[in-house]
Amino acid sequence: MDFAQFKAIQLRRDGRVLHATLNRPENLNAIDTALHDEILALFEAAAGDSETDVLVLTGAGKAFCAGGDASAIQETIDNPQLFMEGAEKGKKLIHAIIDCPKPIIAKVNGHAMGLGATIALFCDITIAAEHARIADPHVKFGLPAGDGGAVIWPALIGFNRAKRYLLTGDALTGAEATRIGLIDSAVPASELDATVDALAQRIAAGAPQAVQWTKLSVNIALKQLAQSILDTSFALEALASRTRDHQEAINAFLEKRSPVFTGE
Repeated sequence: MDFAQFKAIQLRRDGRVLHATLNRPENLNAIDTALHDEILALFEAAAGDSETDVLVLTGAGKAFCAGGDASAIQETIDNPQLFMEGAEKGKKLIHAIIDCPKPIIAKVNGHAMGLGATIALFCDITIAAEHARIADPHVKFGLPAGDGGAVIWPALIGFNRAKRYLLTGDALTGAEATRIGLIDSAVPASELDATVDALAQRIAAGAPQAVQWTKLSVNIALKQLAQSILDTSFALEALASRTRDHQEAINAFLEKRSPVFTGE
């Protein structure tokens, strides 16, 4: 793998484990177009990397990933074609996680919001700091859960409980997310690195083909869900991105006030 192609992601190796850190801490690792492209390239490159048996994904600073970058979201409102292009990349990103034969561990060191939560939850194992907060707040921005949240939340915690969180955008702590089965486990922040490192090395020490083929077998059902849902959810998100409510939500976010939705 060519580490030089990544500018917004820091990479390092620990034996057969590849550690990737989203590195926009000043923006809480919010995903702009450049970082989105790099995350997709990371999963695709790891899939064929002969030196990697396990990938660990985390964020620099206080957050895992705060979701979409507000300025990038405004650009898609002003230029709808950018949203359509982003939707295609979004579908590729979800499938890249599912199809990557190497196990991916999400080390959620802080907030994982929106697309950040989607990425973390689609990873094969998600371990969070107890204080970390996980949410899909699309509805708070006047949008349906369109980037994969409608696929992965119900798959992990069931339809009713998933709708409770997707319809409100409410956040869970790492400890709460563990209790309802949304993530694998949560540990004190001081123990997060050691916990993830130990598990990653244990998996990397296993028989590579057995590990990878187990992942691919288990993910057959998840892949079928993604294929049946993503097109519709992205299409609905595209429609909602052109509403006045969505623009009002972005304006309110930037102005640090509560939005006033009108259903337009």
